[in-house]
Amino acid sequence: MIPIAGRLQRMNQNVFIASGEDHLKLFREELPGLNYIDFHGFSPGYSRYLPQYLALLFRTPLLLFHIFREHYMLKRIINDYAIDVVISDNRFGLWNRKIRTAYVTHMPLIPFPKQFKFMEFIGICLHRLIIRNYSLCFIPDLPGETNLTGRLSHGIKLPDNVRFTGILSRFQDTIPPLTDNPLPIRHNTVILSGPEPQRSIFRLKVKELLRGDKTITLILEGRPGTGNEINIAGTFAFCNHLASPEMKQVILSSEKIITRAGYSTIMDLVSLNRSALLVPTPGQTEQEYLGEYLSSKGLFTSCSQKKLNGIHFPEPGEEACTADFNEQSATLLDKALSELLE
Repeated sequence: MIPIAGRLQRMNQNVFIASGEDHLKLFREELPGLNYIDFHGFSPGYSRYLPQYLALLFRTPLLLFHIFREHYMLKRIINDYAIDVVISDNRFGLWNRKIRTAYVTHMPLIPFPKQFKFMEFIGICLHRLIIRNYSLCFIPDLPGETNLTGRLSHGIKLPDNVRFTGILSRFQDTIPPLTDNPLPIRHNTVILSGPEPQRSIFRLKVKELLRGDKTITLILEGRPGTGNEINIAGTFAFCNHLASPEMKQVILSSEKIITRAGYSTIMDLVSLNRSALLVPTPGQTEQEYLGEYLSSKGLFTSCSQKKLNGIHFPEPGEEACTADFNEQSATLLDKALSELLE
């Protein structure tokens, strides 16, 4: 959502950011001077023991409550702030018949576990009903054979209001890397993301994996609003959060990168033409599919969390060329936003 909001600013639009407080910390740092509204969304939650799809299934009544709640809260926000257009990221209830609305998702097909794959058509139909409530649906990917989402958004019948925007990354819009690297020596980078307890489990496993590596490993904790000091302890360095210019420099100068298979992180890495070792969050079928698919395309290496020990990292120079993604993305987003704002 950061590149979308940034592009709207440059189109002379008056932009409001509505989100939970944790995300607002990031938005205030990346996009200072905008209007901010505290508007919490649904948190799916993770389990230390249950697969993610089961944890989400048990929380379905709470999800339905949030959908109805946010739909009616949006009506009040539209009236209070005279909103003309709403763009929301995978939030099912933020449509309104009186204004233009856009729904952003990279997976019109929500992947089911293998044993329930035969039921995916039900999810496709339900998701299509949600998408049709909106004026437009933005898919942050390319429309052709060169794409990042595979069967999540290709090879299925899409609603007529779907528009591909190209990949969306906060590093795309002319943010120059710093001339001074925050880490003056060669290093690896680990990017943590997602809620607990899986974040801490992943952190421990990565530290164990890299304990014998003599190269400094920077662990980015992904906690905006908590300071950006880098603290070094032995062969590990820790940082709660880096702003985009610093993080861009750290990624570009990394020898090896390890991260979750979250789609926003994948788009960030592709925009910088960097590969990485993807470790999907256990039980999160979307990340498991993306890791497998992008590994088969030669863009990334993927490994399950259970098999992390002894895995091969992509070495420097193994990067796949992603020029097509960046070249096409530059025009697709402008075209989609212009249609939404007409």
